[in-house]
Amino acid sequence: MGRRKRPMHQLVGSLSKKQKKHLKEFGEQHPFYDKVSGREETTEICELSENSDHSSAESDGESEAEQVSVYHKLLATFKTVPDADSEEDDENESEEGDESDEEETGSEESQEGGDGDHTVGEEDENDVQDQEEAKDTAKQMLGQEQPDGADTSSDPKHGASEEFTDVKHESEFSLETNFVDEENGDYNADERESSSSVMVSEDPFKQHMNKELEEKEIENISARSKSTIHMKWPTLGQLVFSSSLQQPRTFKPDKEADLKQLHLHKTLESTWPKVNSQFLSTLTKQNKDPFTLLQKELFCIMNRYTDLFYPERTALGNGEEVRHAYCLHALNHVLKANAQVLSNNAKRRDQKAIVDNDDFRDQGLTRPKVLIVVPFRESALRVVQIFISLLESGRKKQIDVSNKKRFKGEYGFDPDERPPNLKRPEDYEAVFAGNIDDHFRIGVAILQRSMRLYAPFYSSDIIIASPLGLRTIIGAQGEKKRDFDFLSSIEILIIDEADVYLMQNWEHTLHLMNHLNLLPSESHGVDFSRVRMQNLNNLSKYYRQTLLFSALQDPQINSIFNKNCFNYRGQVAVRNVPLIGSISRVVVQLPHVFRRLEAESSISVIDARFQFFIDKVLPEYRDAIMSHTLIYIPSYFDYVRLRNYFKKEELNFTHICEYTKIPDIVRARHFFLKGEKQFLVFTERFHFYKRYLIKGIRNLIFYELPTYPHFYSEVCNMLMARASGEEATWTCTILYSKYDAQKLAAVVGVDRAAQMLQSEKNVHLFVTGENE
Repeated sequence: MGRRKRPMHQLVGSLSKKQKKHLKEFGEQHPFYDKVSGREETTEICELSENSDHSSAESDGESEAEQVSVYHKLLATFKTVPDADSEEDDENESEEGDESDEEETGSEESQEGGDGDHTVGEEDENDVQDQEEAKDTAKQMLGQEQPDGADTSSDPKHGASEEFTDVKHESEFSLETNFVDEENGDYNADERESSSSVMVSEDPFKQHMNKELEEKEIENISARSKSTIHMKWPTLGQLVFSSSLQQPRTFKPDKEADLKQLHLHKTLESTWPKVNSQFLSTLTKQNKDPFTLLQKELFCIMNRYTDLFYPERTALGNGEEVRHAYCLHALNHVLKANAQVLSNNAKRRDQKAIVDNDDFRDQGLTRPKVLIVVPFRESALRVVQIFISLLESGRKKQIDVSNKKRFKGEYGFDPDERPPNLKRPEDYEAVFAGNIDDHFRIGVAILQRSMRLYAPFYSSDIIIASPLGLRTIIGAQGEKKRDFDFLSSIEILIIDEADVYLMQNWEHTLHLMNHLNLLPSESHGVDFSRVRMQNLNNLSKYYRQTLLFSALQDPQINSIFNKNCFNYRGQVAVRNVPLIGSISRVVVQLPHVFRRLEAESSISVIDARFQFFIDKVLPEYRDAIMSHTLIYIPSYFDYVRLRNYFKKEELNFTHICEYTKIPDIVRARHFFLKGEKQFLVFTERFHFYKRYLIKGIRNLIFYELPTYPHFYSEVCNMLMARASGEEATWTCTILYSKYDAQKLAAVVGVDRAAQMLQSEKNVHLFVTGENE
């Protein structure tokens, strides 16, 4: 007769303390060949691990197939154990926590001796101890208990440093080892499916993610053959809807925003009205409408999973309304996606035999689903605060947020640190409120009633970062330490305050867009039987929704939306034209001379503008009578080119840019005010970050139209008359081309801009501040 197989708890009992500790922490056998005694290892131990020859780096990864199989084996053992949850072996647990791995292995070998035989009494005692340890292991795998352990740095090849590791909460927030909480409805996706299959089929999340694209459809999207229609909505105004797959159809926002019809997650149905009540008017509250008029229309588009470009977000006006709307959509997506994974975990656990079923394909190649790009730490702080409010507003008890104190310390701001008597425009105060550090990145994991901040990227659901923070971890080609695999399965990309990135470094944003939704270089412990087919087929970019919010329409921002968005659901862009330009806000009496230059392409216009300036504009201002001339330059590269030319020609000038030190700024402003320097070359970025009042301006040259329309009126209003009749000598010259149509319309209005671009005349004059 064959040898009878030993029970599972006896197999656990034959492990060393080092192996038991590893099984307790990671849910699988220690990968190293660690002999228990002098005799040869019994073959029964191998039944606990299907991959005993894996390296430690592989076992530390989140290999779902290994963890689930071990869990099923342990679960069969736990069912035979009497209920003794309240009696825990604290003595054994403390011994394991205090001793080092070497001491544990050595003491185990000395205790078991040469032949390792046990008496009946010893075996029974070991059985009880092993059963209790197995129960502790199960609790940790289910996220019910966590051993107190210090944070350690993660694998450097994953591109995460110490600030992105949190081993203490790893098992609690692991999707692979968690299941649907049957006692709570937070993740009760199964009940929704069984109760109303019709509603599930209408759920935009499931409709979007379950769509299978055909080859012809992919070819149409890649070929950029789009059909467009124009719509007008009550609040958003003019919309342009484009799609590559089918003829776009007009759709209207819902008159009544029923949260159930919007298919919000159950948690958000109760919390959103409370969190968003601060923006609702009295009339809206009486109608029990949980959205403002703007939010209702924005969320209607977001919830359809179409791409969206909204260029009218202002920090001083509707900025927080927009932020709350996209946070609701992002969190709704994550909760639904995690609920689907946890529900399928429970189904796989209940099945006696794991079969290859495409119904369980519910994940990407990596876990991060949502990427939120914001310019400053203050913006990231507000996003996280909204997430916390949306998760806990409907609860009697606050949710557990790990590393919350550290997060507030690193992303918060002490108002006392702000310099006193610092007077700046209101829009400046709104943009630069709080912590304005622009180098950061943080992973956020969300599961059940907990949120984990500073989660490793490969264990995060949401990544919040600045373009610079992502650029430093993505790296450049040829660098050894670089990682962008965590961007491979991004399903929602939110770029907020995109106009600010124009003032930082736009190359970082372009670099990020070029590394989104690429196939990862490593598996990162993914279970390929759970990965969606579109991710395996490298089609994830066709399913990514991009939400782009900006304070203005700019060709570079438009380029991202037009060239980097491949969503098969189509794109919606708000295209309202400015009827009244910012020139109407100029209060000083000033003649504005707009001079058009000709260029063959958008690339050649850079050289054409420089040549036009030095040949036709600069000679008019070289005379000593044209002193106190400020030259406003939006591009830093144009600034360097012009500065070098002025030095070469030995012109009497000074210059200020965003990199100029404070003593040099003070000196330049003084020389310009006193007339000791005829020209002041001045960059737009400096004005954006400092907003200094430049005194002594008599002649103004806009080398190119400003990026922000209101900067035009701000700079013009810096001209202040000291003596009566002095304003009669002021001049203002603006260079523009047909490639500056959007900027020109924002300054003079769309009607005047059209006339100026189509006119045969190259010079146009406007006068502001005339006496009536």
